[in-house]
Amino acid sequence: MKTILVPTDFSAPADNAARYALHLARQMHTNLELCNAMKIPIETPVAAQVAWPLEDYSAIKNPVTDELSFLSERLEQEDRAATGPQSYHPIVSYTSEIGPVKDVVRNIVDERKIGLVVMGMSGSGGLSRFVLGSSSRDMIDIASFPVLLIPSHAPFKRINKIAFATDLSKGDIEVIHSLASFAYYFNAEILITHVTNKKFEKNEERKKINAFLSEVTDKANYPKIYYRHIKSINVDHGLDWLYEHGQIDMLAMVHRPHHFLSKLINGSHTQNMARHITIPLLVVPPEYCTTI
Repeated sequence: MKTILVPTDFSAPADNAARYALHLARQMHTNLELCNAMKIPIETPVAAQVAWPLEDYSAIKNPVTDELSFLSERLEQEDRAATGPQSYHPIVSYTSEIGPVKDVVRNIVDERKIGLVVMGMSGSGGLSRFVLGSSSRDMIDIASFPVLLIPSHAPFKRINKIAFATDLSKGDIEVIHSLASFAYYFNAEILITHVTNKKFEKNEERKKINAFLSEVTDKANYPKIYYRHIKSINVDHGLDWLYEHGQIDMLAMVHRPHHFLSKLINGSHTQNMARHITIPLLVVPPEYCTTI
């Protein structure tokens, strides 16, 4: 991975996410790119097709560029103040584009071949104004790349254990392989967790689990992968217990889009966790098989 992308609206949660990403970049020996999605003056379906004066564009872009430049310099200064001259120092670049957050981020990821997007969440459990409401849901739903969501009061600390929630889908084996490449940077454990409402796994289910774990071992080739069954009344409740009591530093989940009615009634497990989790949440698209 060459670059971590950090969307920002210059809010406190976004700043915290940028600092978290800076720590990641330092340990992963990669660089950082800040980006801001600018809104055009008239929010209409045809606004993007309307030609508008260059001075209006500059009036919007120049202050944003100044803010991005200031944030970039501040992050680089904080990095150098906190580390020695022999440490790796990420280069912090920045860009801004006009359009919805999800489109701007997706375009930059595609153009720059970005491997990870890091975004901020507010401390109360709701997402910050940058990723509020539909923007956050859209980002999780449309992302074909990993998105790491950082709660606003979650400081960076050494990543020793990453829990990965699985339903034992075949595609999750590829995801675990990708996750192992990320965990390698931190020499972190990967705890594969399967939540059911049964206290013990039956023989047939146990065979399925053993086959799944055997394939994981063959594919991932990472020695610090473990398995744990969690009994709970439902998946969301089990994941809540895991991040509150499992002594994990990050929770990773695959987000599988649901059809409209299911999403309206229940939401997705990923969206539900994003509303209130207090540790970083790594959201990965189904069957993701690229190195993070």
